[in-house]
Amino acid sequence: MTSLTTIAAHLAAEKKSAEVTDWAARIGWVVGLLIFIALVYWLMRQGWKWRGSLQSDLPALPAAPDDPGAPLRSSTGRYHGSTTAGQWLDRIVAHGLGVRSRVELTLTDAGLDVVRPGASDFFVPRAALREARLDKGIAGKVLAEGGLLIVTWEHGGTLIDSGFRADRSDEHADWVTTLNDLIHTTEGAR
Repeated sequence: MTSLTTIAAHLAAEKKSAEVTDWAARIGWVVGLLIFIALVYWLMRQGWKWRGSLQSDLPALPAAPDDPGAPLRSSTGRYHGSTTAGQWLDRIVAHGLGVRSRVELTLTDAGLDVVRPGASDFFVPRAALREARLDKGIAGKVLAEGGLLIVTWEHGGTLIDSGFRADRSDEHADWVTTLNDLIHTTEGAR
């Protein structure tokens, strides 16, 4: 038994990892990898800027009126972005509409006020609202069926879908009902 212990100890003492002898090659690979990662991020940023320049014909977003009126509904949650209506992968990045953020939604008789801490706020006038529905996805975000509140609105002759997810998703159906009632009341007044 003692001889087996001695042999095992002797074998364990002999096994050591090889020392690194080619530091230049390893450093070269690490530097090459870092340059590749930086290049990928730079290309992604250029693509985002290019998309923004393609959408430069979109006019500036309206600001909320000084007195929008009493809130019909309000909620907090996440803003997941905007796309061209009906094309859920065609993200709109102009005027900060492509930036995800927290959101505070307030619906009044004047329209939909979208307050986004850390991103640019915007206001959708009542006359610009076209439809509200529940959907499962918008560019970069896919959830279970009915997991997103999608508001379709018109701005500068372009129909836009904006995706929101309330902190309490059970509020989505009430938002759709309230928004569509407001839209149909507006259409009846035209």
